[in-house]
Amino acid sequence: MAAVDIRDNLLGISWVDSSWIPILNSGSVLDYFSERSNPFYDRTCNNEVVKMQRLTLEHLNQMVGVEYILLHAQEPILFIIRKQQRQSPTQVIPLADYYIIAGVIYQAPDLGSVINSRVLTAVHGIQSAFDEAMSYCRYHPSKGYWWHFKDHEEQDKVKPKVKRKEEPSSIFQRQRVDALLLDLRQKFPPKFVQVLEILVFCILLYFHKRKGMRHTVILLTLAALLGEVMFCFLIP
Repeated sequence: MAAVDIRDNLLGISWVDSSWIPILNSGSVLDYFSERSNPFYDRTCNNEVVKMQRLTLEHLNQMVGVEYILLHAQEPILFIIRKQQRQSPTQVIPLADYYIIAGVIYQAPDLGSVINSRVLTAVHGIQSAFDEAMSYCRYHPSKGYWWHFKDHEEQDKVKPKVKRKEEPSSIFQRQRVDALLLDLRQKFPPKFVQVLEILVFCILLYFHKRKGMRHTVILLTLAALLGEVMFCFLIP
């Protein structure tokens, strides 16, 4: 189908005359379409010339110019009217199609308009999907990217927080742990000499600048205790 002129591009409107609907049929549908208030009808067409001269529609084949024909009829609900440019009795160029459903006239979209509308609808849906997906995307330098959905947040608010009870260890677990610790103690006995050396060093460092009878008594007491501890561990 040829492209429709921008002046005839009336895809967004419709027209109806309710007085014609009860008598609408294949013989009267072209007269109904040629009503002066119909915005789809071109009054400079050959149908208007034939109508003014009271000729039959067969004379349209002998004329040159724009004309309207009944392309398809499914009485009483559906009629299809075609607007075409006649160049000879056997050669015509389709310009536009109009369909009448229950008396209401619409212009049928051309192939370019249909493809353009579908592509725009698809692009709009894809763009909306990307915009919504980007609204859930979050970024932090330490965490990177992650998704944060609103329904997950609402579900977390609705769900009650259940505190998990810590189960006490069983007798088997406690005895087994004690056995492992005892085994490690026997294999790697603690070095009390090094520990005591560190304690002595810390005590001497503490009392280095503290001189007095009270500090001296404390120092001697700690030395006696350390000596007793060393005697207990070093002498079996």
